[in-house]
Formats: sequence, structure tokens, C-alpha cells
Amino acid sequence: MSSPEEAPNSTELVVITGMSGAGRTEAIHTFEDMGYFCIDNIPPGFISQVVALMALPGSRIQRMALVCDVRSQEFFDELLGELKNLDDGGIAYELLFLEADDDTLVRRFKETRRRHPLCSTSGSVLEGIIAERRILGEVRTRADVIIDSSTLKPAELRAAIKQRFSTSSAPSLTVTVSSFGFKYGISIDADIVMDVRFLPNPYYLPGLRELTGLDPDVRAFVLEREATTEFIAKWFALLETLLPSYIAEGKAHLVIALGCTGGMHRSVVLAEETAAFLGSKGYQVAVSHRDINKDRASR
Repeated sequence: MSSPEEAPNSTELVVITGMSGAGRTEAIHTFEDMGYFCIDNIPPGFISQVVALMALPGSRIQRMALVCDVRSQEFFDELLGELKNLDDGGIAYELLFLEADDDTLVRRFKETRRRHPLCSTSGSVLEGIIAERRILGEVRTRADVIIDSSTLKPAELRAAIKQRFSTSSAPSLTVTVSSFGFKYGISIDADIVMDVRFLPNPYYLPGLRELTGLDPDVRAFVLEREATTEFIAKWFALLETLLPSYIAEGKAHLVIALGCTGGMHRSVVLAEETAAFLGSKGYQVAVSHRDINKDRASR
């Protein structure tokens, strides 16, 4: 195990535990976004078996995050023994412990109207919190990383976890850029929709009508317009402003949709340009053209 003061590392196994209501669910979602294979609420006795999956020939599981907490009831007492088994087996891991003060935990349980896992039918939330803190005392002393989420917003908790455990310097946001035709309906899964129907339409030129935005002649026609040049400069500047803010809020996947009339010409060109620009900025980008062949098929 390593010291909490060390710089971010490449740990392949993270065991997450801590107080109920301190952010374990947010944590497991964050590790999923970072590409970890995640299991929530695993009984401690299964940890060694699950970790063994990483060593199987041909296994695609390279990094794993496991949440183990008092929801496993009497089985939780096995956690310290399982951690010792990992140590004895020379398996590198880090133990992440999430906590918050009593007042914050009580407020969170009241807001969500959920019952504390250690709260009896007649007991109070605070009694459950006190009991859980007592049970977790020894586990906390073993933690490599302790994060107090009392004053943290969900996005700030995600950022703290990523700062400690992320091994990539690239932006954590993945982006899908798609083109579509308004005549076939707006993209319902888009986070950002841009209408490019104000640009000159290649559809009205006989030599370009049957082509698509992937063809060089259509691409040249769209990109050589003065209106397109002005739009691209402002559009890219807007994206440079927006995307870091989405990352700061903890968004893992963003869908940007550009639409023209039929989704065959202008939107395709601009989607390709947008994807290339974002790729140059280090984002993981995928491109799709939803309606690129629909006008052809309807003729």
C-alpha cells in the first residue's frame, strides 16, 4: 500500500469503502468513467476470486474498482482478512475510504428519504451512523486515501477522485459528433444541437445533389463559403469554452449534433470538421452521420 501524499499512480485495483452517504455511489460511477471494471456492494469473501479474473489469460479487465461496505452486513467483518490476503499474495491495491461528518450524513439521508443500512426499524439515522463509524474504525486506519465529502459537491468529489486515481493526461470527456436532417426529426439524445441550415445548400447544384458531405466537392463548396468560415471560427471558440465546463461538472460523454435539411451535405461537412477540431484538442471523438443516405433512398 502507498501513502496518501504520493502523486497520482497507476493502481490497477481500488477497494472503496467508507460511510454510507459519503459518496460511494458517486465514486463507483467515477471509476467507471475512468475505464475501471466496477462491482458495487461485493461481499468481502469474493474479492480474491474477482481479482483473480484480471490474471486470466486473455482477460480484458486491466483495472478494477470494488465497493465493499456495511451493506454486506455480517460478511463485512471479513474485509480486513481479505485485504491481508491481497497483501500476502503481493497484489497491489489501494484502499479508498469516503467519510463525512455526522450532520452532513444525517441531512443527506433525510433528503433522500433512505434508511441507513444499520438503522433498525425503531432506531434513528444518527444511531446507525454512530454504529457504522464504530465498525469502520479499524478499516479507516488501513486506508491509503481518505476523502471527506462533507463540503464537496458531487462534481468536486468526482474531480478529487480523478485527480488521485486517473492515469491519463487527456481530457476525460468522450464526445460523439453526429449529423442529422431536420426533416427526419431532431436528435433526441443530443446535449448540444447546432442548426447549420443558414449555410448555402449544395442540394441545389445538380453536380453536388447526389453527393454527400464526405465527398471532396461538397466539402469544398461548404467550406469555401465566407459564412462557413465565420461560423466555424465562432463555433470552435464556443466549444473550447463549453467542454471544459462540462468536464468540471463531471460529464463523461457529450453528444453534439449538427443538423441541416436532409442530413446529407452541410451537417456532414461540419460534423467532420468539428470532430477533427475536438480530436486535435485531445478529446476522444466518434463521428456518426444518422441520415446521410436517407434522401438517396427516398428517390
